[in-house]
Amino acid sequence: MKVSVLGCGRWGTFLGWYSDKIGHNVTIWGRSGSKNLEELEHTRKNKYLYLSETTKLTNDLDATIDNSDYIIISISSQHLRNLCEDIKKSNYENKTFILCMKGIEVSTGKRLTEVFREILGSKVKLAVWVGPGHVQSFVKRIPNCMVIDSDNKDVTEDVVKTFSSDLIRLYIGEDLIGDELGAAAKNVIGIAAGMLDAVGYSSLKGALMARGAREVSRLIKAMGGDEITAYGLCHLGDYEATLFSEFSNNRRYGENFVRGTLNDDYLAEGVSTAKAIVKLSDDYNVEMPIIRGVDAVLNGELSPHKMLKDMFLRSVKKEFY
Repeated sequence: MKVSVLGCGRWGTFLGWYSDKIGHNVTIWGRSGSKNLEELEHTRKNKYLYLSETTKLTNDLDATIDNSDYIIISISSQHLRNLCEDIKKSNYENKTFILCMKGIEVSTGKRLTEVFREILGSKVKLAVWVGPGHVQSFVKRIPNCMVIDSDNKDVTEDVVKTFSSDLIRLYIGEDLIGDELGAAAKNVIGIAAGMLDAVGYSSLKGALMARGAREVSRLIKAMGGDEITAYGLCHLGDYEATLFSEFSNNRRYGENFVRGTLNDDYLAEGVSTAKAIVKLSDDYNVEMPIIRGVDAVLNGELSPHKMLKDMFLRSVKKEFY
């Protein structure tokens, strides 16, 4: 199969590397002037992996889409709308698109499949690919499990069949709303975990896992999904990789934020997602104290020490209310 990856950051480049390893013909696209694309073109590698000589690199979006059967999108979630507007100018109708990113559009509160559908229509085959896994582990051949979901069961099953391997076992998702929300929200919980590490409260990560998954399940239910999905691979199943791993970008962001050691260009998806989910919690009247607290700390409205103490040490109520 011909597989193209739109996005040449860490995860996008890995997905190109992975697709090549399981036998597909791969093209990786990046925008003209992209430092990541330039590095790959000059060296065939980044800090994590080497690309085979058969993997094509390009900044020609029209040709990339035209010559593809499956198109993986792996970019910052807040840039998806603009990319879809560019894709709309190409021959995209008979392709299968796979969104391999996690987030909610801040300006609208829309899930990423909703953003895609709004611009490119309801007839295009579309799936999401979410769940736990780090490039640093996969390139060492350490396996993991992830989930594919779609609004079309045949598309879900086709993508699972096309991309499953001994390295990544793909499960069939049956709750697109829940899988998208859960995957996006876990990045915010990851930031909270990093804040706990920074203030010396790492022992509270168990409570964070339990309470975080519970509040996310309430939002999923309110938005029409199945609340049990929060306890699957998209969310709770991704906690080890997000709340504990040294490789977790969101956990590291939360820790560095509290320590005051963030670089100017260092950003994590959970920052924008926190803002978007606070809006959704207001719209759907769902209580989400952890995510709201993280957003308040990031906005400078609360100190992390006060937020974390109030969240876990002073609340007296029934566990499952």
